[in-house]
Amino acid sequence: MAEDRNSMKHEAQRGIRVPMMTFTGFLLHVLPSLLFGYVLFVDFIPSAFGSYADQRLLLSLSLIVLIASGVVWLAFNRTLIASLKGLWPILPFLFTLFMAALQHTSKLYYLVEPVFYTLYFLAFGLIGGILREANLARESAQAVLLIAIITSFFYGAMTITVYLFAMTDNFSRLDHIIPWGFVNIRYWSHVATWLIPLFPLGILLATWKDNRLWQFGVTFTAAIWWWIVFLSSSRGSMVGLAFGFLLVWVLFGRAALPWMKLFVRFSVYGLLVWLLLSVLIPSLVFDDLYVRGIKASSSGRIPLWQEAWAMSLQKFPFGMGPQSWLTHDILTETYRLSPKFGHPHNMYLMWAAEYGWISISGLAVLGGYGLKYLWRRASMVRKSENLEGLWLVGFTVSVTAALVHAGASAVFIAPGSMLVGLLVLTVFWALVTPASPKTAPRDAGKGYSRAAGYLLALVLLVAGGFWFRDVLRYQYAMAADLEYYQNELSFGHLPRFWFHGNFPRHPSQMPDN
Repeated sequence: MAEDRNSMKHEAQRGIRVPMMTFTGFLLHVLPSLLFGYVLFVDFIPSAFGSYADQRLLLSLSLIVLIASGVVWLAFNRTLIASLKGLWPILPFLFTLFMAALQHTSKLYYLVEPVFYTLYFLAFGLIGGILREANLARESAQAVLLIAIITSFFYGAMTITVYLFAMTDNFSRLDHIIPWGFVNIRYWSHVATWLIPLFPLGILLATWKDNRLWQFGVTFTAAIWWWIVFLSSSRGSMVGLAFGFLLVWVLFGRAALPWMKLFVRFSVYGLLVWLLLSVLIPSLVFDDLYVRGIKASSSGRIPLWQEAWAMSLQKFPFGMGPQSWLTHDILTETYRLSPKFGHPHNMYLMWAAEYGWISISGLAVLGGYGLKYLWRRASMVRKSENLEGLWLVGFTVSVTAALVHAGASAVFIAPGSMLVGLLVLTVFWALVTPASPKTAPRDAGKGYSRAAGYLLALVLLVAGGFWFRDVLRYQYAMAADLEYYQNELSFGHLPRFWFHGNFPRHPSQMPDN
C-alpha cells in the first residue's frame, strides 16, 4: 500500500511538471518565434483581413491566452494570491483607465481599446512576474534575444536583395521600398527602437557568442538595421536610443561599458553602410541622387499636441472618452487648419485627452515603481564583476527608448510594435522586479486555491471571448465604413486600433454590423 501511494505521488508530480514545462516552453520559444516572424515577415503569410488587422487580431488573442494560461500556471503552483500581489504597481493604471472609459458608455465599441490596453499591461506584468518567480528571467532574455537576432538577420539579408533589385531597376527612391513589409515606414522604426539595443547582447551574452560566424551575423544585422534607421531618417528612434544610452550610462556607470562600446560601434557601422549604399553607390548609378534628410521641424505635430492638451482639460480628469480624438468637435483653430491624423503623435497626450489625466497619474505610479526597481537592480549590477548585469542594461535601453519614442509617435498603437514590445516588456519586468520572499504563500496547500485559479482562468477566457467578438464586430464595421470615408469625405488611412481609424458611424450613411 505504501509503495502504491508513493507511486501515485510520483505520477502526480510528473503530471504537474508536464504542463509547467509545456507552458514555459511556449513562453520561451514558441511565442517569440510566432510574434517576431509575424511582425517581420507578414507579407509572406496568407492574410485574412490585411497585415495590419491580422497583427492586431494575433496580439488580441495572444493577450487573452497569455493571461488565462498564466493564471492556470499560478494556480498549478498554488501561488495565485501571492503572485497576483506582485502586480499591484500596474493596477493603478488599469483601474484609472477603466474609470475614465466608463464615463463614456454611450460610445460605440467604447470598451474595445481600454480593455485592449488593460490586457496588454496586465499580460507583461503577469508573465514577467511568473518568469521571475520561476527563475527564468535570464532564460527568457536569452530566448527573446536569439529569436530577435535570427529573424532580424533574415530581414536584413532580404533587405539587401530589395536594394539590389532597386539598383538594377534604376529606382532611386530607396525610402519608398526600404524598409519593406510594413504598411507605414514609421511602424518599422517602432520595431527598430525595441530591437536595436538588444543586438550588442548577441556578442556579449548570447549562447553562441564565441562563434565567429555568429559574431559576423550579429554585426551584419546591427549594421543593416542602423542603416535603415539612417535611410528612413527615423528621428524618434534616434532620440529614444540616445536617451536610453545616456540613462544606462548614468545608472550603471562602468558596468555598462561593454554594451555601450558595441552599441556605438554598431551605429558607426550602420553609418558607414549608409554612406556606401545610400550615397556612394547611388551617386554612381543614378543621375539624380536623392537622400532622405532629417527634418528639424516638428512635422506638424505642434497643432496636434495643442489639440490633445485642450481635449485633456475638457472633462478633467477623466478625458473625453476612448478614441474621441477622431470623433470630438475640434477645439483649437490651429488643429482645424492642419492635416488630420488618427492620433496626436504623442501617446501620453493621447491617453490624457481620451482617458484623462487620472490615467496618466496611474501610469506615473507604474513608471515610478519601475524606476525604483531599476535603481535597486542597477546598484547591484554596478557592484558585480560579471557580465550578467548587461541583460538588464540592454533591455533597459530598449524599454526606455520605446517610451521616449512614444512621446512623438504611435509606438503603443501599431500592432507590430506592440507585439515586439510585449516580449521586451515581459523580459524587462522579469529582470527588474524583485522576487517575492522564499516563504510559503498563504494559499499554499489549500485545495480551493487551485480551484479558484482554474475558475478565474475560465472566467477570463469567457470574458476574453466576448471582448474578442466585439473586436471582430468593430473590424467589420470599420471595413464597411472605409470606402465612405475615403471616397466621399476624402480621408486617408488614419492609423488607430484598425488601420483607418474609428470614425463616428451614421446609420443613414452606412449600416451597422
